[in-house]
Amino acid sequence: MDNFVITIARGFGSGGKQIGLALSKQLGIPCYESQILSMASNYSGINKDLFFRVDEKLRGYHLIKRLMKSANKDDIVEPTDKSFISDVNLYNIQAKIIKELAKQQSCIIIGKCANHLLRDYENTVSVYIEAPRAFCVKNVIERLGVTEEEAHRMIYQTDRYRADYYKYYTGGETWTNPVLYDMTLNSDRMGMDKCTELIIQYLKIKLGEDILDKKGTAENDKALKQLGLF
Repeated sequence: MDNFVITIARGFGSGGKQIGLALSKQLGIPCYESQILSMASNYSGINKDLFFRVDEKLRGYHLIKRLMKSANKDDIVEPTDKSFISDVNLYNIQAKIIKELAKQQSCIIIGKCANHLLRDYENTVSVYIEAPRAFCVKNVIERLGVTEEEAHRMIYQTDRYRADYYKYYTGGETWTNPVLYDMTLNSDRMGMDKCTELIIQYLKIKLGEDILDKKGTAENDKALKQLGLF
């Protein structure tokens, strides 16, 4: 094992992305969120706007179910296939990118069902970050400059989108189920700095004290470049 991966699922406004960025800075490894969408676009040649439109959202849920009844939901289809730019194929391309990153380099991946996709990868630590609504509302207001009413609406809608997306692409699993993660943290009670510290400590407990020295190799970077990811 030459590398490690931390996946972060998060309630909207809980500070999960902020914790991921703090981990990235402390550990000296990249943190991927929207970058996954750009990588998937570069890899597939599909306009990145399409990936952003379906980012952790379902469009036409019932249509997707009908289209996929006769197909393997995990396969990436050929560009000549009429479903090449379908939501499911866009997801599968992202899934390939996430798995390749997990094989090749140490990194942090936020969202994108990454904990599910990497559930059998022994080099992965999966974390779920949540906080009480009042904390999330305050955080959203401060970071995005919206009203309290807008913050409540954004939290409700975003978390609903994420829950539906996760349930569909994981075959019915519940996004907030703690048994799907190595650890769940309340960022309000712990504070974001201590959440970051605790994740690093757990990483060393699970994968070994020397794990922080394992960040991938030049050969791994070469492999990613050959895939057109960098």
